[in-house]
Amino acid sequence: MDRHRIRGVFAVVAGAGLLLTGCAGGGGSSADNSSYPAPDHRYGNSGGGTGEQKNGDDEPSESRDFAPAPDYLSTFALDVDTASYGYARRTLAEGRLPDPSTVRPEEFVNSFRQDYDRPDGNGFSITVDGARTSEEDWSLVRVGLATRPERDSGERAPAALTFVIDISGSMAEPGRLDLAKDSLDVMTNQLRDDDSVAIVTFSDEAERVLPMTRLGSNRDEIHDAIETLEPTDSTNLGAGVETGYETAVDGLREGATNRVVLVSDALANTGDTDADTILERIASERREHGITLFGVGVGSDYGDALMERLADKGDGHTAYVSTDEEARKTFCEDLPRNIDLTARDAKAQIAFDPATVSEFRLIGYDNRAVADDDFRDDSVDGGEVGPGHTVTALYAVRTKPGTEGHLATAHVRWLDPRTRAPHEESGEVVTGALRSSVWDAGSRFQVTATAAYFADALRRDHDRALPGSEGLSELADRAHRLASTTEDEAVRDLARAIDRASDLQG
Repeated sequence: MDRHRIRGVFAVVAGAGLLLTGCAGGGGSSADNSSYPAPDHRYGNSGGGTGEQKNGDDEPSESRDFAPAPDYLSTFALDVDTASYGYARRTLAEGRLPDPSTVRPEEFVNSFRQDYDRPDGNGFSITVDGARTSEEDWSLVRVGLATRPERDSGERAPAALTFVIDISGSMAEPGRLDLAKDSLDVMTNQLRDDDSVAIVTFSDEAERVLPMTRLGSNRDEIHDAIETLEPTDSTNLGAGVETGYETAVDGLREGATNRVVLVSDALANTGDTDADTILERIASERREHGITLFGVGVGSDYGDALMERLADKGDGHTAYVSTDEEARKTFCEDLPRNIDLTARDAKAQIAFDPATVSEFRLIGYDNRAVADDDFRDDSVDGGEVGPGHTVTALYAVRTKPGTEGHLATAHVRWLDPRTRAPHEESGEVVTGALRSSVWDAGSRFQVTATAAYFADALRRDHDRALPGSEGLSELADRAHRLASTTEDEAVRDLARAIDRASDLQG
């Protein structure tokens, strides 16, 4: 059995006293060997790290936004989705504020490049840092996970991709089916000869347009199949997903990455319209054959909740596209990159030190909570992560006045994508590592904070505002300065989006 040893992360920042320690973990069912005691349940309950304090009947005694003593554990499945941020930008560009229910802060944060160190093999490196906010005793603490750099396409396993394309009437709107067809054409030219593609369409019923076909000398046949796609009637998404998985199983290739790619506005109105019911019908194919789902959302009206649920429970992730540039990036860069997997069922668990921390809150990941006791239960679903990814979890943490020392230990656990062997890695942070101000921290930390504060403002829940939150106008100014500092066009787009939101909120 291969055992990947991931190097720890050590960083020293002048003037900040920052010491980040990573502890390498090996394979096995347990890895309680970090420099600070690994997450156990002396400090936690068996809940999902939501921060609800239990009474003697194991019922929540009251609803809390922050986790008080004695719950010092936070556990969640990793998530690399970015669809919420993409859809928010589209909505703002059309002159509307997004529905707060579609705003997922972790997807805003994970939409931006980070500068974390990378491991040499499969799995993760961990970086933990933080900075004080303008509110007394409150800090933002960032837990950053990074996978190895992506390899050249020739080094990955071949891919067997089943495209499930929504051709319902709503897909006739410009920027939906036309965008998908153009991008699929370009992607077909970029895939390797030993990759395979199948195409399923759905409207009021599903149809197998192209069985699993090796690229090789068949690219013209695939282009012709793409060209035939035209919008028709209603949206039976359930039939499309079911037929897509049947097609993927029929064309299953041993030693290849087998994936279903769903392209839809997710406005299901015929047949099964509930994600759980749809996924129940294809559960055996999903688990037995390891077929993952990549959801690509399109359209100004978009069933965000349904697509996210399908991807989360389908061992995959989502993206949202609204322009030619975004579509080409998703299909021609991100999808080929995501063909390869570096970790399956990846989960994170952060143990906050009761000696220094009085309360904390995980920003986002509301739908990805995992029971604390299930962190090392490898039968419990986590997240699938590919090469070149970073995953960021941001916490609002209130420290006890006058205390110093250990603040938190972060653990990540994952399964090798091929052998299913479990591995762990850990890193920790001390109070002395906290920069004096969020806005004096490194530029990438500031980008993370800006994205989180922006999502928080769009949620418009003033009773739960993040510590140190600012008005959108001031936040936009910070984003514009960061765009100049980083010379990052994605940060410039963030600044423009904040400007639009500021104008709309008045």
